[in-house]
Amino acid sequence: MTQDYIVKALAFNGEIRAYSSKTTDTIQEAQTRHYTWPTASAALGRTMTATLMMGAMLKGDQKLTVTVDGDGPIGKIIADADAKGRVRGYVAQPQTHFPLNEAGKLDVRRAVGTSGAINVVKDVGMRDYYTGSSPIVSGELGDDFTYYFANSEQTPSSVGVGVLVNPDNSIKAAGGFIIQVMPGAKEETIDQLEAAITTMTPVSKLIDEGLTPEEMLIHIFGEGNVEFLETIPAQFECQCGHDKFLNAMRGLGEAEIENMIKVDHGAEAECHFCRSKYQYTEAELQGVLNELKQQH
Repeated sequence: MTQDYIVKALAFNGEIRAYSSKTTDTIQEAQTRHYTWPTASAALGRTMTATLMMGAMLKGDQKLTVTVDGDGPIGKIIADADAKGRVRGYVAQPQTHFPLNEAGKLDVRRAVGTSGAINVVKDVGMRDYYTGSSPIVSGELGDDFTYYFANSEQTPSSVGVGVLVNPDNSIKAAGGFIIQVMPGAKEETIDQLEAAITTMTPVSKLIDEGLTPEEMLIHIFGEGNVEFLETIPAQFECQCGHDKFLNAMRGLGEAEIENMIKVDHGAEAECHFCRSKYQYTEAELQGVLNELKQQH
């Protein structure tokens, strides 16, 4: 099994920038941790795959968080990624599943809903965060991310993301691409690209057929039109930890912490992103409480 990765490329003499990824193992990790049902796996997997590639557009220690906030029964989908190929994600209602849609595909639109917004927050290491938002236009997510780039970042793009789920709920294949038109691209290049994207095989089928991210871009642009720049390994990775949660507990205030000590004799925290659980003793909580009291 090849490791998941993202490839960065240029096409048509640098007039087009492209990212392509295989994320099967990464989405499997999310499916296992959250016990998502197939439709939820597809929605979460598509969001995480797009977020992962958006992360690859960043530099250094920059990171971003994507929230898909639709009016469907699945609730919010949240994913975050960095420039180093690390992504994590969760969904409000992981046990969401419906019969297949008319096209015989997982009904992601029904799960996500057709109104709401995609919100993106980028932490670019400055004091201010960059935030962008655009309405959900289809609920299938690929189209919604495409619209986000055009609308919020003024970058004409095409986003294709796909997740195939096995009968036993495990992830059969996942991956996708983001293709962006660079400023100053010639009209005929744009026409050529549009034609290629309209006629291409659906992304999940390409991944299912075993195409690598590189082969996927060659399939879209044609042999000899793609220049590969860089490959980044991709994986599900959470940055949570025992101390991070302990630190966050300061925000609960003295009364709440005292209550945890007296009534619960300790505390447990669970990370939304990876479902890891952390236990805190009365002594640890007392330590936080003493620090808060010293601040007066």
